[in-house]
Amino acid sequence: MAEEANNEGRRCCSFFKTCKPYLAMVFVQFGYAGLSLISKISLNHGMSHYVLVVYRHAFATISIAPFAIFLERKDKPKLTFAICIKIFALALIGPVIDQNLYYAGLQFTSPTFASAMCNVMPAVTFLMAVLCRMEKVDLKKVIYQAKVVGTVVTVAGAMVMTLYKGPIVDLLWTKHLRAGNVVAAAPAADKEWIKGSIFLILSTFAWASFFILQTATIHVYSAQLSLTTLICFVGTLQGIGVTLVMERGKAGSWAIGLDMNLLAAAYAGIVNSSITYYLQGLVIEKKGPVFASAFSPLTMIIVAIMGSFVLAEDIYLGGTLGAVLIVGGLYSVLWGKQREMNEKEKEAMVLPLVLRSSTSQDTSETDQVEINTSTLQTKAAPPPSNN
Repeated sequence: MAEEANNEGRRCCSFFKTCKPYLAMVFVQFGYAGLSLISKISLNHGMSHYVLVVYRHAFATISIAPFAIFLERKDKPKLTFAICIKIFALALIGPVIDQNLYYAGLQFTSPTFASAMCNVMPAVTFLMAVLCRMEKVDLKKVIYQAKVVGTVVTVAGAMVMTLYKGPIVDLLWTKHLRAGNVVAAAPAADKEWIKGSIFLILSTFAWASFFILQTATIHVYSAQLSLTTLICFVGTLQGIGVTLVMERGKAGSWAIGLDMNLLAAAYAGIVNSSITYYLQGLVIEKKGPVFASAFSPLTMIIVAIMGSFVLAEDIYLGGTLGAVLIVGGLYSVLWGKQREMNEKEKEAMVLPLVLRSSTSQDTSETDQVEINTSTLQTKAAPPPSNN
């Protein structure tokens, strides 16, 4: 009985360990979904997205800095002028340009639309990596064909979502809401919708540029928590400068109290820039980036369901078709990326074996030469004397 109980306990622990990465990524997607909804409510209540970006990264700096100080105080590389320039550029591209474009696009569109557009990012990153000659493309191989086709399909889905709205798609609970005479939020004007779509697409390009530059920076400054803290801190200072210019004469825009604006800034800074960052980093370390990216469409589904309840958000046919194309293209790119990573791992495993076999072959040839030499010397030596 005791052995059976121990075996059952071990099976439960093993099952929990197997499920931990999945549960962590589901939690991360709920975190991202909450960000979209809370930020949309805050923006609808009149909060400036420039001010929201400043407060968000101020909260992020405060929440990440203690971990960076205590966990990386011994292994922190030296800050050189070149690294400082890269940190300045990362802060400008990520916290300032990308986040302001994203919040502006969210303000003019909807949380579901913005979440769907975020799935374009892997394809855009692949496209920019090819243009920057950081990644080679061999169209004779299936893996690169999948990545190219996935990129084209993803871009097509983004264009469908941007240029075609179509009729409203009724869900079971949205029909009930309309039957109950609940007034839905007025849809954005077509011009504002297209403007918001352009902002979100530009935000995706900025975020992909951030990832590419961040990858290059991590090679020379490996302390990731310290790097994130510095990026958020410098981004906060840059955001203050941008806000002072864009919101000049509007001192009231900086006002924040115990309301939805404070919740949006604190949630974005603490939950999204700290907790989800940490969890996603752990999952990527154990399962790889493709595993983590495969969960991103879940955010769109969560936002669509919660948005229809919380914001009475309408879901359009064009957005649905475009989202299907984007998700299909995303998984095509991720499949190609996963196959490429598997091939590189096989090559990395084969190379030491080849080197080892060649080394052993050279050693055996050397031993053979030594044996032959000693044999010749034995034959050439005079016979031993009988005296």
